[in-house]
Amino acid sequence: MSEPTVDDVVLIPDAGPLITLAYAESLDLLFKPGWSVALVDMVLHEITRIQTPSSEQLAHWVESEGVPVLPTEIYVRYQNALKKSPVAPSKSNLGELAIQEAMSRFVLAQPPKIGVFLFEDHKIARAAFVLPDTCRKVSTRAYLLFLEQKGWIPSAADIERKAVQAGRLFSALRFPPVRDDV
Repeated sequence: MSEPTVDDVVLIPDAGPLITLAYAESLDLLFKPGWSVALVDMVLHEITRIQTPSSEQLAHWVESEGVPVLPTEIYVRYQNALKKSPVAPSKSNLGELAIQEAMSRFVLAQPPKIGVFLFEDHKIARAAFVLPDTCRKVSTRAYLLFLEQKGWIPSAADIERKAVQAGRLFSALRFPPVRDDV
């Protein structure tokens, strides 16, 4: 089996990293490794369905960069539930489930795609989130540190700081947890 190339990797961000990078005016960082970037339909819905400080910027970015949107059964079912009920169904975890669904299809691709699930919600880091062996989950902080270590950005902390200064409530939780006794 041949060694994977950047063409074999697809980065699929959840809503949180997209919002953080939008606040930091750093969405271009998603393309730094040279991987493909895609969104799932449910996450696109989550980040654009209501007017927020980042929703218009994100919608414009998806369109201007030609970011592909992967269709999922999760989103179809959510839309059908909206049509059938006067009470909106809970969308809790639907973005993550849609990403999981999309990544499960990567196993069947020839050659199999390597999925990188970019997340920010600390609950995901602790959850038993099932992904195929070819897929990985990476926090926003870990991704920024990766970019810094590769020399593609001068400072991961500067990107975080820029997002926070712009008003983003960025998780203080770090993975792995920082130990004070070391």
